[in-house]
Amino acid sequence: MNQPTPAIVAQSAVRRLPRIALLLLCAAYLLPGLVGRGPWKSADITAFGYMAELARSTEGIARWFDPMLLGLRPETPALVPYWIGALAIKIAPSWLNPDLAVRIVFAFLLWGTFTATWYAVYYLARTARAQPVAFAFGGEARPTDYARAIADGGLLALIACLGLAQLGHETTPALAQLFFASHLFYGVAALPYRRAGPVTALVVGTLGITLSGAPTVGLALAIGSALYIAYERRLDARSRNDALGTDDNGPGYTRGALLTMVGVTVLAVVLVFGLKLEQWKITMTGGSVLGDVRSQAKLLLWFTWPVWPLALWTLWRWRRQLTARHVALPFWFALVPLAATWSTDFSDRSLLLALPAFATLAAFALPTFRRSAAALIDWFNVLFFSGLAVLGWVYWIAMQTGVPPKPAASVARLVPGFVPELSPIAVVLAVAATIAWCWLVRWRTGRHRAALWKTLVLPAGGTALCWMLLMTLWLPPIDYARSYVPQVNAVVDRVGKNGCVAELALSRAHIAALRHHGQLDVKPLLLDNTCPWLLASPETIERLHTIIPFDQWRFAGTLRRPSSAADDLLLYQKITPQ
Repeated sequence: MNQPTPAIVAQSAVRRLPRIALLLLCAAYLLPGLVGRGPWKSADITAFGYMAELARSTEGIARWFDPMLLGLRPETPALVPYWIGALAIKIAPSWLNPDLAVRIVFAFLLWGTFTATWYAVYYLARTARAQPVAFAFGGEARPTDYARAIADGGLLALIACLGLAQLGHETTPALAQLFFASHLFYGVAALPYRRAGPVTALVVGTLGITLSGAPTVGLALAIGSALYIAYERRLDARSRNDALGTDDNGPGYTRGALLTMVGVTVLAVVLVFGLKLEQWKITMTGGSVLGDVRSQAKLLLWFTWPVWPLALWTLWRWRRQLTARHVALPFWFALVPLAATWSTDFSDRSLLLALPAFATLAAFALPTFRRSAAALIDWFNVLFFSGLAVLGWVYWIAMQTGVPPKPAASVARLVPGFVPELSPIAVVLAVAATIAWCWLVRWRTGRHRAALWKTLVLPAGGTALCWMLLMTLWLPPIDYARSYVPQVNAVVDRVGKNGCVAELALSRAHIAALRHHGQLDVKPLLLDNTCPWLLASPETIERLHTIIPFDQWRFAGTLRRPSSAADDLLLYQKITPQ
């Protein structure tokens, strides 16, 4: 039996968000941080290291299915992300830095995630059970306009997620996984309405996420989608047998859609076991259960803010339609990555895959809000993001001028040795972003016609503002703190440019940084001890005397990353016989 929809929306509330405004917001979120920096520690530079090694490899196609960095395989079974980055490096012109070429390609992956999420929400909102209540004398929102407004809200919700900011701008397998997961989500959502596009998205999404380091998540999402399609087809058949009229959800899944989903899932299973990807997963987290619950709860609360309260509200207000397509599908696509955070050491990167689904659930809360609740959300976001912007400007002025002294001292403690520099272009962009935020606040708090997506304009705009300020005013100190460049420069000053350095127990991130930033010839000590210099991890200090003869090596100093004592490197120089 059909349950009444909780959505009450008039046609006047579904006016379209201007496309130019939406495109500018996406650009303001995507472009900052693209230039003016190098790969950051540690996942960013590590992933880039594997891409650069593949691009330089001359070992043939076999190496592309077994990427290595100085004999070390990746910690996650990712293939496609490294292929994408390596191809970007190969086709980039000689004047373009390889890391910038990779960042440009991965920025397109984030853009593709935005596009797939918008269309997924749009087609889910087109279903009959997602539509608003029909008014007695007409005037309710038209289905297409309503779906477009909900989709705009879904994209704004995705941009507003705090967890997307950093991970969405790195060149790691996590961003590729997000891209493929969002396309799988779109494929399942749009399959009743279209054929070629959704089928392509299903194939690309399922196989892509399987080969991008998340085979367990990919298979779970694909199997769950196939089961849901079968479930909905059974409901359609029962509805026809009972002569109840048309399908509850509008256009339904065909037998071909079910066979396509099953076929893609089977192909993904074959790839997982054929390439032995299953043996690289699953690792349970250590520690106490209570500690794990506390840490996972903290991660969930801040990583998915501000969409998780809206997602919970959707599940409550649409509780009579939990099996409907627009609730059941995003719930499953959020539940699987959420469960995966308990079975991996990379909890935040697993949770990243749930953000499009969380944003979708948040979007369906919009037509159920009262005006007072929307006003409360607006004022909270005005105060929160305006306060963050003011703090960003105050601390930046203190860093540049030394006034006020306490904020200046705080910055100096966080980035010791950093010399502030003033970039007129960065200041102009930051001022423009701040003015745009002030205009947005004035528009939102002024008198204007109601729009369904208006509640999420300030969260999305505020997140874009903070990211813009970070990647303009604060990019030099952030890059100094998160980059290995200062430490690698210290190494190069001691060993010389293009020098030969043996390594002992260094992390993948350090190896990639030494090869990329320092152009050093890094070799494993245990395989080649011909280099005149040795870099060792401090963790080897207690057993170092059993590995190298100290009468042949002289300790040359400790090289430290200025912002982290945990990344020290021990430098030794081979003693030349007289």
